[in-house]
Amino acid sequence: MPDSHGWQVIANSDKVNPCSTTSLSLIAMTGFGIQIEPQFGFELDEIVKLADLAVENKLATLWFSDHFMLNQDTADRVLLDPWIIMAALSQLNKEVRMGSLVFCNSYRYPPLHAKMGASLDNVSDGRLEFGIGAGWKQLEYQAYGIPFPDDSVRIAQLAEAIQIIRGIWTEEKFSMNGDHYEVKEVVSYPKPVQQPHPTIWVGTMKAGPKMLDVAAEFGDGINIAWSFTPGDTKDIFERLDKKLRQYDRNPDEFKYSVGLWTHVFETDEQMEETIRQNAKSRGISEKEYRERVKSAFWGTPEHISQTIHEYIEFGCDQLIFMFPHEQEEEQIELMGREVLSKL
Repeated sequence: MPDSHGWQVIANSDKVNPCSTTSLSLIAMTGFGIQIEPQFGFELDEIVKLADLAVENKLATLWFSDHFMLNQDTADRVLLDPWIIMAALSQLNKEVRMGSLVFCNSYRYPPLHAKMGASLDNVSDGRLEFGIGAGWKQLEYQAYGIPFPDDSVRIAQLAEAIQIIRGIWTEEKFSMNGDHYEVKEVVSYPKPVQQPHPTIWVGTMKAGPKMLDVAAEFGDGINIAWSFTPGDTKDIFERLDKKLRQYDRNPDEFKYSVGLWTHVFETDEQMEETIRQNAKSRGISEKEYRERVKSAFWGTPEHISQTIHEYIEFGCDQLIFMFPHEQEEEQIELMGREVLSKL
């Protein structure tokens, strides 16, 4: 059950003091963004409008997933490629940062990801956040004729790919002979604007041991999404810190982000009514629906604000909100007005 102001219960019993010097300094260093899911059918003009609104409301980054199709029953739905979206957006909004949550390693050979990433970082004047993952959507792989090896192979491929991408971004010529990829004297210019290169975020929706190892050994940061409570997140970040130290890396130099399925409600009563209506429309009981959304970041502005402080206190550098589809504009404004402007 939700607490008195929202769905997720604060992970620690000791409440964070939002006015403390530590809390205020951490907030100043924290990035906030929104996930715009191309699979929902967004046209470019809609995305540009949301980008403008996001920047006005302290949401500095728009993030996009990397998919080709939702499923075989969505032939009537637009699904724009994230690379094309971000290239266009970089010219139509000169402030917003753009990130991938996340590019699928299997869909492009690593040197191509490196070339495209460096090119986009240049045309956007250094506004790219580069997220990459091992891939998971088997029906998409099969539909497009892309091999879908088991998890361990895809994760091993990802580990090699990150090394290749970073090498191409930072070296004059780069070669690597791995178990899955071989590249010889790759020359790729321009190099990224951001130095030494854009942040390489390793994305995972499970946060299993192998993906945490890849992030700890090869990534610059990690993103976990979309089903992790504050308590889950704290536990995962603590496990990751241990792995970073095992690889002789400093956790203070690593970046942490979490994607949250978010809905800001003006009142508790409004939230409860939404739960009732959503359960009814799906033909399930309220109890079943509450179980489905138990990890969602739902609540009043007070609850959302308090929980944001909690995430920040245990190390989140980026918080990424995915709002209900077709409610993005109202949610962006509510988040900006009632939460972010008051942090």
